Amino acid sequence: MARTRSENYDDIQAGILRNAARLFATRGYERSSVGDLVEACELSRGAIYHYFDSKEAILFAMLDSLVRSLLANLEQAVADGGAPLETFVRVIEAFVEHNARSPEEQIVLLNDLGALQAEEQRQIVQTERKIVELVGKVLVSIDATKKMNRRNARVYTMMLFGMINYTYTWYDAKGPIKPKEFAQLAANLFLKGFLAES
Repeated sequence: MARTRSENYDDIQAGILRNAARLFATRGYERSSVGDLVEACELSRGAIYHYFDSKEAILFAMLDSLVRSLLANLEQAVADGGAPLETFVRVIEAFVEHNARSPEEQIVLLNDLGALQAEEQRQIVQTERKIVELVGKVLVSIDATKKMNRRNARVYTMMLFGMINYTYTWYDAKGPIKPKEFAQLAANLFLKGFLAES
């Protein structure tokens, strides 16, 4: 007989992922036991297994959700239209705001992706490639001085990612510089070099 889903199933599942992200970011995925998850989530072992088949299933759900939601946010920023520079700034804003909402998940992605099975890793990496491709196209659209070419396009894209991807190590979204302002500062800094004449 199939188990019925409770009304707050999605909320409890999301809570497990949030608490697991905090635990894995602090202790590391490999060093975190199911017992640690039980304690962090304040649920029984049986309750956790009701929502996820295994610790690895939690890790995959966390990372898959992280990269898919980022891709969806960036796609929406592009779909909103407007001038290329406006789109570029919106894309950075979406990126920074997403990272500000998920600092623990960012740490887990960087440190523990390799703990997943090869097929699960492949799915995460495929989504990441779509993100890189989307941002690269946005950069091409603002490249007034034609600095980007087949040889260096990925380098420019990854340089931009380098500016905004590691903010979780030092940036406080609750501090004096809010995510929208941070995004504007990052966009301005990148654009000064990118739009300047050689």
